[in-house]
Amino acid sequence: MEQGFAFLPSRFASTRVAENGWHLVANPGIKVDRINGPVARAAHDVEIDTGEIVETTARLNIDAVRATAQAIAKSVGSVIEGKAQQINLATVVLLSGGHLLVEDVPGVGKTMLAKAMGRTIDCTVRRIQFTPDLLPSDITGVSIYDQATREFEFKPGGIFANIVVGDEINRASPKTQSALLEAMAERQVSVDGTTHQLPKPFMVMATQNPIEMEGTYSLPEAQRDRFMARITMGYPARTAEIDMLSNHGSRNPLDSLMPITDTYRIAAITDMLRGVHATASIKEYVVDIVAATRESDDLRLGASPRASLQLLRASRTQAAIQGRDYVIPDDIQALAEPILAHRVVCTPKARLTGVTPASAIAAALRSVPAPTDR
Repeated sequence: MEQGFAFLPSRFASTRVAENGWHLVANPGIKVDRINGPVARAAHDVEIDTGEIVETTARLNIDAVRATAQAIAKSVGSVIEGKAQQINLATVVLLSGGHLLVEDVPGVGKTMLAKAMGRTIDCTVRRIQFTPDLLPSDITGVSIYDQATREFEFKPGGIFANIVVGDEINRASPKTQSALLEAMAERQVSVDGTTHQLPKPFMVMATQNPIEMEGTYSLPEAQRDRFMARITMGYPARTAEIDMLSNHGSRNPLDSLMPITDTYRIAAITDMLRGVHATASIKEYVVDIVAATRESDDLRLGASPRASLQLLRASRTQAAIQGRDYVIPDDIQALAEPILAHRVVCTPKARLTGVTPASAIAAALRSVPAPTDR
């Protein structure tokens, strides 16, 4: 059977549950989106009033998500040696419709990871090199007066792409960094009173050096909160570094990467994943973990409600990648640190005693009992 599925928007005139699965009847004239070439044959029909028949199942949807995620991870892993955990998390963020912050010292592959993710998708990718003299208009765009037409013409900035690689984001001034706030939260930019929509999907993959490095600025809390997850690359293992010397010797490994999916499929998967089941107890578990960070004596700033939303959204994606159409506590526990740690701020007293954001999140997890149902 060909792997694939039909993405079915939530604009159906009626939905009937058949004995053996879902039976959806769409409004007349509505086009059924196909995201994986020829739609695979399955046991449950989706009837379109125009006479078109598309067959799909929830099981097939999950299989297609898992296959796409594995293909992305394999492709990126061919150029980033020994970083399977970081690549898998980046894939979760991509399919969840979030933004990713990659932090570590120079030279460990932060930009390479961002570029490789962009190469695996047939989409527009733009790189913005953040420097102290970068202006907000360089990111969002600017209106220029055209003497021929006597009108102002909008010239889009670097933010207008499906994947924006923000290299060394914390080398730009806070004023320039703030130009990303509206784009990351609302998928739009406002210039001279006019709102411009960004393409879908839209993802910012930013790299930053540790704040201790020379010439860096701390990211504002509001901007850190807009990143779904933060990862650190770390130094490669000895064998991985030896492989890197061989693979990077005569060619750029990025040149061998070919797109394995497209924006249409990614956007469809992101929308479909919202339907992965999460019980009331799972949602309460997420809220209680986030609330524990706000009540911790070691933190002067806990995680926001946006953190709760993004933790649950990423957990749904994680569940689908694992082959499930429901979320379990393990999904939340696996993602809690990368999704919450960069949002919290330790008190000076806690830092003196060795408490870190990661250890504070671990303490919050230990303080909240996991639900036993699914």
